[in-house]
Amino acid sequence: MQSAAQSPEDYMKELPEDRVAAMQQLRSTIKDNLPKGFKEGMSYGMLTYVVPFELYPPGYHCAKDQELPFISIASQKNSINIYHMGIYADENLLNWFVSEFPNHSKTKLDMGKSCIRFKKPESIPFELIADLCKKMTPEQWIALYEKNYRR
Repeated sequence: MQSAAQSPEDYMKELPEDRVAAMQQLRSTIKDNLPKGFKEGMSYGMLTYVVPFELYPPGYHCAKDQELPFISIASQKNSINIYHMGIYADENLLNWFVSEFPNHSKTKLDMGKSCIRFKKPESIPFELIADLCKKMTPEQWIALYEKNYRR
């Protein structure tokens, strides 16, 4: 269920009514807790938080015309998803998140490589997501990205 919205505001306007409050809170949680330097935008039909070209001119190795993605959020058909590239790239961050999750949620963690899925909007642990957002600066993400993905 990929959106054709051109801006975060347009994306928010097209959400199903039962997802609006959770997506607004998720968006605010991310924007309020990401370290300075990340920028909000749209990519692949999702709200995306990136390292802008001003901080990292090479951009994303998979698509040179795109800024370096870090976190994306999307309202999909059956879930609200958070895609966190730092969790995918940093085993310590992944282990921290997996071990903290049960302290913040009564639901079982539904997670892929970088994707965290929430089937019920009320099950999103916003405090944990806020803590996760604070864990990596743009500079730290760039260093980790270059170490893992740039050849």
